[in-house]
Amino acid sequence: MNRARKFAPLLIRPQALASIAFAVALTTSYPCVPAAASVTIGGPWTLIAADGATVTDQSYGGKWLLVFFGYTSCPNTCPMTLYEVAIALEKLGSDAAEVQPLFITVDPQRDTPDVIGEYTRSFDSRIVGLTGNAEKIAAAAKEYGVYYVTHTYGAGAEGRVVDHSSYLYVMDPQGKFVRAFDADTPGDHIAATLRELVGQSRARTNEVVR
Repeated sequence: MNRARKFAPLLIRPQALASIAFAVALTTSYPCVPAAASVTIGGPWTLIAADGATVTDQSYGGKWLLVFFGYTSCPNTCPMTLYEVAIALEKLGSDAAEVQPLFITVDPQRDTPDVIGEYTRSFDSRIVGLTGNAEKIAAAAKEYGVYYVTHTYGAGAEGRVVDHSSYLYVMDPQGKFVRAFDADTPGDHIAATLRELVGQSRARTNEVVR
């Protein structure tokens, strides 16, 4: 396939639709639009990193997280997004140390730790690929309001395509959702936004110390 798969709106559960709509609103409105009390994005999860280690949502405490759900056989949306994330990390310079990008697969059958690790490293070694069994992946996706469905078009693994939502979620160091980027957001814009968020957080910390 040489084009991005379109989403299947009829497959979205009401809870997921609410979360996604809220994420879209904050994509252009943060920090002017406050979080709605009835909508939450993000939550606890337990997955497997490329080195086989078990990691959780608490493993990267103290860092800003960029969370994206996709899969390594994705024709273009996923590689395009990770390419822009890699650009953002480069543009951030020293501030990149405050940010941890996470790529969580929605195709755990094919995306073993070795596969996902090699894939993320091909973009930037600082991007962490995460996998797990089907139940763990589904649980993590549910926390973010992510939807995905597998379509089979032929025999073997190559005949399988996964439709999935494609927002890049920004979580603050306390694990709270801040905003979301569309998959086609340029790396320069991602970097500029993150630099501002990191700077604001640093300034607040300095004020408390004083």
